[in-house]
Amino acid sequence: MLEERSPAAPARPGAGLTLGVEEEFLLVEPLAGTPVPQAGLVLAAAGAHPAGGHYARELLTSQIEAATGVCGDLAEARRQIRDARAALAAAARREGLLLLSTGTPVRPGTVPVSDHDARCETISRIYAGVVADYQSCGCHVHVGVPDRDTAVAVVNHLRPWLPALLALSANSPFDRGRDSGHASWRMVEQSRFPGSGVPPVFASAADYDRRVDRLVECGVVADPAMSFWLARLSPHLPTVEVRAADAAATAGEAVLQAAITRGLVGTALRDLAAGREAPPADPGVCAAAVWNAARYGLEGPGVDPFEERQVPVRQLLEALLEHITPALEETGDLREVRCLLATVLRVGSGAERQRRAAADGAPALIRMLARQTGGEDR
Repeated sequence: MLEERSPAAPARPGAGLTLGVEEEFLLVEPLAGTPVPQAGLVLAAAGAHPAGGHYARELLTSQIEAATGVCGDLAEARRQIRDARAALAAAARREGLLLLSTGTPVRPGTVPVSDHDARCETISRIYAGVVADYQSCGCHVHVGVPDRDTAVAVVNHLRPWLPALLALSANSPFDRGRDSGHASWRMVEQSRFPGSGVPPVFASAADYDRRVDRLVECGVVADPAMSFWLARLSPHLPTVEVRAADAAATAGEAVLQAAITRGLVGTALRDLAAGREAPPADPGVCAAAVWNAARYGLEGPGVDPFEERQVPVRQLLEALLEHITPALEETGDLREVRCLLATVLRVGSGAERQRRAAADGAPALIRMLARQTGGEDR
């Protein structure tokens, strides 16, 4: 929520699309699994990012963000993601804590809002009780594009596919000790903020900026760097940021989100170069698709935003993969995406795995989440 920087530089002419990944994590007490307000302590223990990215505090004092540097290919993104997870998990253990990658806390425990800068105070003042215990974590992917007008056109093309990214990543079934019945309770919590969900269609970068400035003038966002759409622009750089995913259960699933997102951006650029406009997607149907993805994840029906009806979610993912296959072939990522996607479909979403582990009690769930977070990617 606090991030103003973009870990992906603008794409250079003739170069592949650059990308960067931000991951948000929770710090918890090892036995009870309750969130603890020790972000500053663990960041001090962790030191510098081991692979060229950076660490940062988040809005709540139980949260830490790890952002990669600018990555030219998926192999570099994978290395940075894995190295940062391992380093942060080790730093947390040295302080007697565990690092968890989950969209929402699985056990109850209230922590204070960070007070390390004036922006935190502004956000807390605007949103009051909405952020008082907003310990929600996501996985955000940045992709560089030639310019901000192109970035807006790309976001228009991404709109129908954002719910599928959420369904694939769903990893927050628990709400502080209770099973929410949803695969992504994080998205339910995020929906309380103004302007959350699939973004509207924008005519240009100037139109995008006007709409964000209007929200600032209305007093519902803190500044032009802040919006709650599932895909948005950097206020300063020609990059697209996709924010649909829950905190990725494993490093491999973070890599999967990065690869699919870059594939979607590459496909959008291909369509734009061919003169193809963004496909129409009704805002109400898009909202229904986000709600359905949050409710069911991979374990229930999805909503096809083109056919405007419920369909099996795996059918949506097949259509998504077909849509981006040429772009993945161009970057050499197709084989890895197929393997990573097949693994997730075989083992179930992060939410389903959390529920299976929780059947053996909360300690088993906490141990499983810690292993997934700091372990090898699938």
